[in-house]
Amino acid sequence: MTQISNHFENTLENAPETALEWHSAGLGAVLATVVQTWGSAPRRAGSMLVISGDGRMQGSVSGGCVEAAVVFEAQEALQDGQHRLLDYGVSDEDAFAVGLACGGTIQILVEPVGSAMPLDLLQQLVAARAGRQALAYEVNIESGVRRLLHSGYPDRMRRDRSGMEEDGETFVAVYNPPLRLICVGAVHIAQALVPMARIAGYDPVLIDPREAFASTDRFPGEVILDDWPDEAVAKLGLDARTALVLLTHDPKLDDPALQAALAAECCYIGALGSKRTHAKRVERMLAAGFSEAQIGRIHGPIGLDIGAAGPAEIAVSILGEMTAVLRGKAE
Repeated sequence: MTQISNHFENTLENAPETALEWHSAGLGAVLATVVQTWGSAPRRAGSMLVISGDGRMQGSVSGGCVEAAVVFEAQEALQDGQHRLLDYGVSDEDAFAVGLACGGTIQILVEPVGSAMPLDLLQQLVAARAGRQALAYEVNIESGVRRLLHSGYPDRMRRDRSGMEEDGETFVAVYNPPLRLICVGAVHIAQALVPMARIAGYDPVLIDPREAFASTDRFPGEVILDDWPDEAVAKLGLDARTALVLLTHDPKLDDPALQAALAAECCYIGALGSKRTHAKRVERMLAAGFSEAQIGRIHGPIGLDIGAAGPAEIAVSILGEMTAVLRGKAE
């Protein structure tokens, strides 16, 4: 089975790792980050694009409107080693030239790695992300002073919101640990849910001790743990950036992982089954000593009620509910 990995699959969210990789390979690397937006900007503050010295890029700062202009500025920044603040909007003639005519304005910070952004600071950031540590990256736009903070900006960290502070000089980029999906039960729904979740920014892990289900033929390239769920979640650890989805219908497999999640701070807990099945699950959790408030965190039956039929549509409903809970939109 595939070993536990800290590799972040989602190419839109691993800009720091990519920048370090390209810099270390001698290609040169520049990080471009949206620091402020006004109006109908296509990407929110904190969105990132990484550009190499040979012109390749990964990520997005505008949905395609200004990337070409940012790449040009990034090459210039690699030459002079200075950070720069770029503004694009419909009132700017240059913005019309690159196609930003959607009624919004964006401000982008461009930082060449190894000069404006110190290499050791980027290495610390990547190491912290690999260890699932939450960090805030603080940049003073005027002075160029940068630092990583393990504490501070609690409201930004909780809301996962990067942006400029009221002083107009300090930009704070929130680096919460990457989202992770732990899926107990390598069933048909999981075959649809896992790739969908990766596209949405989750790093998925499958847990199933049943060899017939948890096979690389059914889940090529996926991280699969064939341990019993309680042992597997203990290895992985559960935190506020982890969603747990239980799909086996078997209390022997689901309940140990569920109990671990109820004692932790998972951002989402969902369990497959009918209302009758969930009622029995609630009884078991009460008997195990969990409070009604703790048990109330379980989303069961799992997923949004969209009239889903078949594994793929059920997976859509689950991912939709995960997103709603994560963004504070769930009822």
